Amino acid sequence: MSVFGIGIAYGVATLLVMFSGMPIAFALGAVAVVFMGIYMPSASLDTVTQNVYEEMASITLLSIPLFILKGAAIGKSRAGHDLYSALHAWLHRVPGGLGVANVFACALFAAMAGSSPATCAAIGSAGIPEMRKRGYSGGFAAGIIAAGGTLGILLPPSITMILFAVAAEKSLGRLFLAGIGPGLLLVSLFGFYAVYRFRREYAAAEAIYKNGGPEAAILARDEYTLAERFSVLPRVIPFVLLLTGVMAALYGGFATPSETAGLGGLLALGLIAAIYGVWRPEDLGPIMKSTIRESTMLMMIIGMSLLYSYVMSYLHISQSAAESVVAMHLPRWGLLFAILVMVVVLGFFLPPVSIILMTAPIILPPLRAANFDIIWFGVVMTIVMEMGLIHPPVGLNIFVIRNVAPDISLSEVIWGTLPFVLLMMGAVLLLCLVPEISTLLPDLVMGPDGSR
Repeated sequence: MSVFGIGIAYGVATLLVMFSGMPIAFALGAVAVVFMGIYMPSASLDTVTQNVYEEMASITLLSIPLFILKGAAIGKSRAGHDLYSALHAWLHRVPGGLGVANVFACALFAAMAGSSPATCAAIGSAGIPEMRKRGYSGGFAAGIIAAGGTLGILLPPSITMILFAVAAEKSLGRLFLAGIGPGLLLVSLFGFYAVYRFRREYAAAEAIYKNGGPEAAILARDEYTLAERFSVLPRVIPFVLLLTGVMAALYGGFATPSETAGLGGLLALGLIAAIYGVWRPEDLGPIMKSTIRESTMLMMIIGMSLLYSYVMSYLHISQSAAESVVAMHLPRWGLLFAILVMVVVLGFFLPPVSIILMTAPIILPPLRAANFDIIWFGVVMTIVMEMGLIHPPVGLNIFVIRNVAPDISLSEVIWGTLPFVLLMMGAVLLLCLVPEISTLLPDLVMGPDGSR
């Protein structure tokens, strides 16, 4: 059979196994092993474990379970609730300040935890009830938290970016820095939209009240004294210092990414013990269990995805696909558009981890041939994958929100997230027009990247 035929069979088999309901890690591993048995030397089956080990023997990947430990420690404490309360106290005078506070809280928590679902759960459990109590519509409240949670895969330390750095063989520190500018851009866009949407809902409620209707909760104003605002800071400042300390250790050259992740995990455990009294075995048990469960699941997906990519490469499927894309002689921006559309479609069904590891061998060679900055593309691809977290049918953050706020219907959550999907599209367009939003900071801190 030709390489083209094998490639088609490989893709179809993957889709069929995935749609059967089999977990992603086992689906990718099963397809890879079957095609190894059919098209590769029989001895290759004896080296499956060795191949997986060699593919995963990366010091960068070691940072993933350590960052997960840091996120689990913060997520299992009241840090998310305290962070949200502090920001609300300081932003309450801003129109829509509650919504803006939730956006900022999501951004800061995502930067500390590095996980989108954890951010949605931690901030959503505190923020959504408060927004609903103050008259925000269900879709608006859910959309803010779901979209804010996506920042977990863009702002450092991002597990998704760690995997992209491994797949693209690029500097993880440079990729982390490249995500900060676009992350702040998205935070600003989400914040401005929160103010705009609040003004609309406030004006509608005010018009009803002036016409003799009931006074809606959204018309009420919260007031905090200066003493009350300062009283909420002591519980938040240590976690902000944790975030800045970890980033300083990484970019100051004092520690590698893996050492930084370990330092962050230990400091997070120390802070929740000191601030929240979480130090007993029965308190630490759920944190360790969550860390082990999520790390095992993620590392299984990574290992099987790498085996899947190895088989693709051995059978020349990825090389032939890349050559075919180059041979189409698409315009430079047409090539980027086609690849991003493919990523969006894959986002309907797959999580970002699988998308990166499955597509990197195919899409990166044509992008390099077209002289795209791979670090910049990694940021753009991450934002596009963020959209997949808040649109159906997979939309992981949508289902996290449904668990946190079961009183909000699924249709309300979906409609509430759509404006944020459009804002993400606008951010991608801005990055294409002004790539310096992403590339300026890493160039200033680490110098120009000569490997672009």
